[in-house]
Amino acid sequence: MANGFVRADGATATTATVSQQTTDSQATASVGHGPIADMAVDGANLVVTNYGDHSVAVLDARDLSVRGGMSAREPFALAVAGDRAYVGVASISYDAVAVFDTRNGSVTKSFPLSYSVTAMTTSPDGKRIFAGRAADGGVDVAVIDVVTGRTGTIFLAKGEDVQIDAMQVDPAGRRLYAATSDARGSRLVIVDLDSGRVQRTVEIGAAIRGLAIGLDSTAYVLTSDLNDRGVLHVVDLVAGRIMASAEVATLPTQLALSVDGTRAYVVDYDRVLVLSTSTLDVIDTITVGARPSCVAVGLHRLYVADYDGAVTAFAVAAPAPMVYAPMMAANPAAAPTVRELAPA
Repeated sequence: MANGFVRADGATATTATVSQQTTDSQATASVGHGPIADMAVDGANLVVTNYGDHSVAVLDARDLSVRGGMSAREPFALAVAGDRAYVGVASISYDAVAVFDTRNGSVTKSFPLSYSVTAMTTSPDGKRIFAGRAADGGVDVAVIDVVTGRTGTIFLAKGEDVQIDAMQVDPAGRRLYAATSDARGSRLVIVDLDSGRVQRTVEIGAAIRGLAIGLDSTAYVLTSDLNDRGVLHVVDLVAGRIMASAEVATLPTQLALSVDGTRAYVVDYDRVLVLSTSTLDVIDTITVGARPSCVAVGLHRLYVADYDGAVTAFAVAAPAPMVYAPMMAANPAAAPTVRELAPA
């Protein structure tokens, strides 16, 4: 598939062709509870949710052995911090965020929430949970203090059809980035967490399928619609504008970023695309035994979950020093060669 690299000013750079898969899986494990809806990793804990089976499973991130499981009604959103898994669950009357101890599978706390939760993330230290909600006449973010149990609210936008598609907190824990969309388009909302107020809004365009925040004041936003299919946008968070965009996928559903920010992983229907963030070229493709449903990125591994309930681990190269992606994208010829996924 050709990759048309389109800059913000409309100029088009050279195209690239998707390479053949060059990596071997390091390990594969079957969770055995149907399609995996979401997955997150932190250290030695790899946690997966099975929406249809009403369950959450905890795997050892090193050898993919299943260490335990927990029951959870319709688990749909997931975040992991240390030995705690934060899972969005549903009931007939309300949604809630359940806190699981991954060591013994017990529910340590539960925070009922009004309205429907559509996205969730945590602060880097795991002490705050951010739950994006579709409220009456707009969207907001419930901010839960895990220690005190107190809940605050950050209002994001008005509109009957607006929803929050994805959220992420920056590594410093000072800003929250929320991807929202409605019938008019999509946008990236930047929230200052010290004041709890919206700081800036960046218009994006098509429906947002994924969001990842780099270490260099750069956001990567994955969008798709019937006209443009899958497009990856590079957003300069300081300037508040899109620096570059590239057509990278056909039917994308998720975006993840490597620890060092040099690679982006896009779940694209029946495969996972590996992109260089310095050039936005597709440098590799990954396939597994079934259609992939989601990915999670650890320090040395990429985890790919599928609709058959299996998880496959791939070894990745050691983190490299960060480069400023928008600047490198402006001059692809000057960019250093990005190391490919290391064979297991």
